[in-house]
Amino acid sequence: MQEQKVQTQEPQNEGGSRSLEELLAEAQAKIETQRDAMLRAVADAENARKRAQAEAAAGQKFAVERFAETLLPVADSLEAAVAAAKHAPPGTREGVELTLRQLMSAFDKANLSQIAPAVGERFDPHRHQAMAAVPAEAEPNTIVTLMQKGYALHDRVLRPALVTVARAVEKPAENPISDTDLR
Repeated sequence: MQEQKVQTQEPQNEGGSRSLEELLAEAQAKIETQRDAMLRAVADAENARKRAQAEAAAGQKFAVERFAETLLPVADSLEAAVAAAKHAPPGTREGVELTLRQLMSAFDKANLSQIAPAVGERFDPHRHQAMAAVPAEAEPNTIVTLMQKGYALHDRVLRPALVTVARAVEKPAENPISDTDLR
């Protein structure tokens, strides 16, 4: 049998070579950099997935928004027809009322709700649109009249309620120096 010579590789510290410790430190730094990049890529992918899920959920939730907006004038017209149908034949009036109830039932199923503030309710700029501010004995910034109902789909306002808002009654300013005070 022949003896095999085991040669160990000893680091060569010639002019251009580096020690094993330096190579190991460099490799570990490179691994750490790549690990960090991989973790960031995984986090970005997870965030993109969550964002896509949220957008899809919002898309499903508000998918009927445009369709609902086109039906709002129909609901307004039916409500006006019911109000005007007091002197109409009973069959006509009942038919219009039934149609309005069916439309409101469909609105409820689609989570489309009316915004119909009561007189005296506090003005909410997120849900109401003030068409005028009139002097009234009521507390300022409260609703005096409802001009048109508004509608909301889930929590999103499709059309704000059109209202008239109370403002403080201005008292005529008294002139501190007047002819009546001279007597």
